[in-house]
Amino acid sequence: MLTPLDIQNKEFNKSFRGYKETDVDSFLDEIIVDYENLYKENIELKDKISILTDQLKQYNNLEDTLKNTLVIAQGTAEEVTNTAKQKSELIIMEAESKARRIIEDAHDEVINIQKEYENLRKEIYVFKTKFKSLIEGQLTSLESYYEEIEKASTNDLIDEVIVDENTDDVDDLGA
Repeated sequence: MLTPLDIQNKEFNKSFRGYKETDVDSFLDEIIVDYENLYKENIELKDKISILTDQLKQYNNLEDTLKNTLVIAQGTAEEVTNTAKQKSELIIMEAESKARRIIEDAHDEVINIQKEYENLRKEIYVFKTKFKSLIEGQLTSLESYYEEIEKASTNDLIDEVIVDENTDDVDDLGA
């Protein structure tokens, strides 16, 4: 590539009927200034392109890192969600199982209480029947006892009357 210094140091051979030297020199001076400006601008733009390329690489790396981080975060979020869902399902299953056990235990206890109630009713019925029989037996025994006492009293009275009558008869005979 041609530099402004190359243009400035360029010498042309002189020839008869050539261009006017002052016009060529003045035109070359203008070209040198413009070319030097373009050359400097080109170098600055190349530097900027290099800097921007480096920045673009950094941004691309950052973007890749962010994408990877986002993918990992999404995976972790899904994993946490799935784990939480599994735990909640397990908790629900355990709670339902425990509730069923509690209901079954309560049902068994109700059945046991009903059996115990029926057994107590039977025992009360048996007790009432035995107690009634005992009282009836005692009443019958008392009635028999009082009948015997009554009979004995009546027999004693009759014996007394007979003895009294006999004594009266004997008294009447002896008198």
